[in-house]
Amino acid sequence: MSKERQTLPPKRNPIVSSEHLSHKAQELSEFEFGLIISSNAFNRWMVRCMTATGYPELGALDVLVLHSVNHRARAKRQGDICLVLNVEDTHTVTYALRKLSKLGLVVGEKHGKETLFSTTDLGHDACNRYAEIREVCLIESLDSMGIERSEISRLASILRTMSGLYDQAARAAASL
Repeated sequence: MSKERQTLPPKRNPIVSSEHLSHKAQELSEFEFGLIISSNAFNRWMVRCMTATGYPELGALDVLVLHSVNHRARAKRQGDICLVLNVEDTHTVTYALRKLSKLGLVVGEKHGKETLFSTTDLGHDACNRYAEIREVCLIESLDSMGIERSEISRLASILRTMSGLYDQAARAAASL
């Protein structure tokens, strides 16, 4: 009677971009590499989707700011936009708001010392067109991959948690 030989799955080699940082936490380096390539792909997606809506001059931050201003159809302060997007360099959001204003996508209205930004009809329409293109190009592909929506929601939660960890580490590093 011969023993059946069990085969073990091949050992998976982690994919990291900075092996020299992986001494004690190789999985963190693996996560960071995934974050890097995902971030670059997401930025590229936003720019190309916005180009398809007719705005090729917008960069990734411009697109994020436009969607943030459009969110819930409520006027937003620049500080709130920075807070929501976790942008520390407020001048980059100022530049994006100026750019979006020049294109007629957002408008700023003074209220005392503050300016509140809201989308114009043109800006709202651009966001709606973006959403339509997103449905066709991204959502349909996502559905065909068989990834459960609950998995994506859990991943989003993990990313927000990791963001807090990196923010805390950044504060600690700044005090060294």
